[in-house]
Amino acid sequence: MNENNRISFLIVGAQKSGTSALDKYLREHSEIEMAHLKEVHFFDNEENFQDTVNYDSYHKNFSNNSSKIKGECTPIYMYWHPSIRRIFEYNPKLKIIAILRNPIERAFSHWNMERDRNAETATFSTAIRQESIRCQEKLPFQHRVFSYTDRGFYSKQIKRIWQFFPKEQTLFIKHGDLRNRPHEVLKGIGRFLGISAFNKVKEMDVHSRPYTRKMTNEDYIYLSALYFDEIKKVEAMLNWDCTDWKTKRVDQI
Repeated sequence: MNENNRISFLIVGAQKSGTSALDKYLREHSEIEMAHLKEVHFFDNEENFQDTVNYDSYHKNFSNNSSKIKGECTPIYMYWHPSIRRIFEYNPKLKIIAILRNPIERAFSHWNMERDRNAETATFSTAIRQESIRCQEKLPFQHRVFSYTDRGFYSKQIKRIWQFFPKEQTLFIKHGDLRNRPHEVLKGIGRFLGISAFNKVKEMDVHSRPYTRKMTNEDYIYLSALYFDEIKKVEAMLNWDCTDWKTKRVDQI
């Protein structure tokens, strides 16, 4: 593998947390080259790792321009168990960026997306309560569609990232900060990647649209209890204040 072709950073998740907007923001920086398409899905594709890994096929998603730092955005990398180890084996110096969203909001957004895609027919109430049973069909792998609540258990995903990459090579961003203060977030990303400051960018709201269905109060209470301890773990691990996650009302989702 040509060392000059190695990718410098990855946006690894979380799904439905603003990764599309961040991908578009980064494409506007003159010192960054993002992959030709968002979501290359190289490190979560089991077929790519059955035998000798062909990184040349991965690098075809980028130009041969070595004057820019290169990155790509595939949100499932954070969630797919083998991906982080594979990324480390590919480039242990690579930098990891992840955006985390209120897991209750994230789960509901995920379900709405799958309903709109006609990949889901179950109600949200059924989907979140029967998730573990429904996901058994994909064992020993995770379920790419029905993993509405499981993807929101961020602490184990953060631990897996830190198992391979030192903390100084990782950057975790709150979804609300990217949405409400993108210029501040991009300034931090510029420092993290070691590039010049971003020019003033036009604020983006990508793939966001009103839901045609509403979350019930019963489902909100169920998820609040499910994630109560998990949110506290994330706060402790990242030194975050997630009060906004814990106090949001069901009618605000």
